[in-house]
Amino acid sequence: MEHDPHTGAIGIDTRKLGMWIFLASEIMFFSGLIGAYIVLRFANLESWPHPATVLNLPLTGVNTFILICSSATLVLGLASIQRGYKEGLQVGLFLTVLLGSIFLSIQFHEYHELVRDGFTISSSIFGSCFFTLTGFHGAHVLAGVIWLIVVLIRCAKGYFTPGEYAGVEIVGLYWHFVDLVWIILFTILYLV
Repeated sequence: MEHDPHTGAIGIDTRKLGMWIFLASEIMFFSGLIGAYIVLRFANLESWPHPATVLNLPLTGVNTFILICSSATLVLGLASIQRGYKEGLQVGLFLTVLLGSIFLSIQFHEYHELVRDGFTISSSIFGSCFFTLTGFHGAHVLAGVIWLIVVLIRCAKGYFTPGEYAGVEIVGLYWHFVDLVWIILFTILYLV
């Protein structure tokens, strides 16, 4: 029996364990930001604007759908390499990078429109919360897109096989986390 250098003493892939520990710290980070938002919002109910009067809900709804689709393309890519279909992984990774980039472009467009209309990080408590939460999320999406590009390049070089695809799984864990955080942010910032 061959020893896997990535399996720790307790039989868990140390790369995946490391990602889960990192994601636990990210959960604490975003929980703190979201918790602060909730406290500030309920402390300022009278002056808090209804999100639909300030934010572009239809555009962000489409953007949310785009990000959710990017998770689906990544899942399909992972399923492809597990079946030995390298081209399917390449297509899945490419589409995920493309959809993640579109998401960031739309978010940048929304920022531009909001700032043009006078809604900035310093215009109100809501502005501070909005730009802080969506800005940190956007930075995480950008990091994910860059990471996915690296994984795509490694895929093109033949690094992943039906027996070795942990790198795709690990970036997938991160990407799905970023997707889940956005669904929560979209709900509390745009819909509630």
